[in-house]
Amino acid sequence: MILVVGATAHFGRETVEALAAAGAPVRALSRTPDRAALPAGVDVVRGDLTDAASLRPALQGARTLFLVLPYGMAPDALLTEAAHAGVRHIVFLSSGAVVDGADVQPDVIATYHAGVERAIAESGIAWTFLRLLFPAVNALSFAMQLKGSDVVRGAYADAAASVVHERDVAEVAAAVLTGDGHAGRTYDLAGPASLTQAEQVRVLGDVLGRPLVFEELPDADVREQLSRFLDGPFVNALFDLMAATVGKPAPLTDVVERLTGHPARTFAEWAADHRADFA
Repeated sequence: MILVVGATAHFGRETVEALAAAGAPVRALSRTPDRAALPAGVDVVRGDLTDAASLRPALQGARTLFLVLPYGMAPDALLTEAAHAGVRHIVFLSSGAVVDGADVQPDVIATYHAGVERAIAESGIAWTFLRLLFPAVNALSFAMQLKGSDVVRGAYADAAASVVHERDVAEVAAAVLTGDGHAGRTYDLAGPASLTQAEQVRVLGDVLGRPLVFEELPDADVREQLSRFLDGPFVNALFDLMAATVGKPAPLTDVVERLTGHPARTFAEWAADHRADFA
């Protein structure tokens, strides 16, 4: 039995669907099972990461665990209960911001994910880390601006990323969860090409049939605006990561093709799959 924690979050849901489509025995943890809306045949069990006792029914009989955590959530109670339940392998969706071997991680995003990785490694349970830096779904943030305009405004038009389709993330996760030889491995997930934010907007415009453009705004103005709604250190970390990519093509990997057997999906494919989100 494979237990997915974070099963109704974006990547967790996609992974549940990939596992169910492959016929794998899958169980989903949810605080509200009646609203989970997961595929038929998925065993949806009530549980809350802040309540250790509530996790025990979901962990019973589970031997593999896929972990998608909300940023900042401590995994300690889950790891303790997983060890007691006999879980043998944890696959954690981590961040590409983590720097291996660093005494001090470069920002709060890296610090949090490195801490979770360390806690998993110290739990005594076999592990695999899937590190994702800039998922394609980040481009959904453009949708609100495009409701009444053909202009996306933001900082760092030339920030580059090898954005990854969420379905590729899910299929990699499913391959690792159901396959052998992945324990102790770290996989960096990347899409098939390095694209700047301006290039992403142009590709999105081509798919939507609209003359979309990216208009660059000063970094400080956008940081200040976002910090009204999001954690300030998180915003700073995200913008520092983008700033560091300007003028530097994003690194590519063959992880998606090697583990799924097909090339990573392009950003144009992602845009076509999300056409309705930009209507």
